[in-house]
Amino acid sequence: MRVHLCVVGRLRAGPERDLITDYLTRFDRTGRGLGLGPADIIEVEDKKNAGKSAEAALLRKAIPKGALLCCLDERGRNMTSPDFAKTLASKRDQGCQDMAFVIGGADGIDPALVAEADLKLSFGQMVWPHMLARVMLTEQLYRAASILARSPYHRA
Repeated sequence: MRVHLCVVGRLRAGPERDLITDYLTRFDRTGRGLGLGPADIIEVEDKKNAGKSAEAALLRKAIPKGALLCCLDERGRNMTSPDFAKTLASKRDQGCQDMAFVIGGADGIDPALVAEADLKLSFGQMVWPHMLARVMLTEQLYRAASILARSPYHRA
């Protein structure tokens, strides 16, 4: 199952980008034998600052056709890391070819796009900067793959 991170904004070089690259490399390596990956990042940018609906239109174009849609939203479902791993494995086992994770811009994701989501995921009730949400998502993808591979990375 291919994984796509469809995100608003461009991430510049720096420690966040380094962490994301590291976690995605680990995810691709660990997930390959599990039928997970590769993972890619598709960045969209609303250069006209037209708002959440314009960002949603750009995100819809970035999401692969037929992909299972997961929006990161503060009102979404809180999951443990093992539950997240089980969800990925379940979707893979159900024949899902592509899963798209959407991270909105500074104002969040347009409610109409959130309503279209197959899954809404939250990293807690706090609001996180989208660059940190990217880091946390990529780490959880790697952690999920390591849980499924029974590697010692996840200690719970």
